[in-house]
Amino acid sequence: MESFGCRDLTGDVVEFGCGYGTFTIHAGRKVQGKVYALDIDPFMVQITGKRIVEAGLTNVEVEERDFDANGSGRPSESVSLALQFNILHIENPVALLKEAHRILRPGGALAVIHWNHDAQTPRGPPLEIRPLPEQCRSWGERSGFRCSRNVALGSSPWHWGMLMMKV
Repeated sequence: MESFGCRDLTGDVVEFGCGYGTFTIHAGRKVQGKVYALDIDPFMVQITGKRIVEAGLTNVEVEERDFDANGSGRPSESVSLALQFNILHIENPVALLKEAHRILRPGGALAVIHWNHDAQTPRGPPLEIRPLPEQCRSWGERSGFRCSRNVALGSSPWHWGMLMMKV
C-alpha cells in the first residue's frame, strides 16, 4: 500500500478479491473512509471478516460477491481508490477494469499488482494466463485509465505493480 503512495487516504476504497484480507487490513488503517472488501469465496470472506474484527477496524465491510458477473455493487463515481491485486488473470479483465473505472471518482486511482511472468515464482496462476504489465496497461487504457506509473514493490520480488488514474 505504501508503495502506491496510499497514506491517509480520504474517500472510500473497493478491493476486488480480498482473499485473506492482507491488504484489506492495511487499507482499513490508511483510509479515512470505508473499505469495501469483495470476494466470491465465502471462506475468504469469513477469514477476512474475522481478521478485521481482531484488528479492531470499524470502517471495513467484507462482502461475498461475484463482482465479475454482478459488478461491485457500488454507485458510479463513489470511491477514491480501487485495488485489483493478483486478479487480472480472470477471463474478462477489461470488464473488471471498466467496473473499477465506473465506480472511481474523477481523478481516482486504481492500484494493480500481479505475479511476475516467471516460472520461479513460488505460487500464482499458470504462466499462460498471467498478464504482462504491457497487457494491463493496454487494457487499462481501453477502459479509460491513464497509466500513472509503474510501482516498485521492494517487499515482493515475485510481483509487479502499476498505478492507473481515472481520466
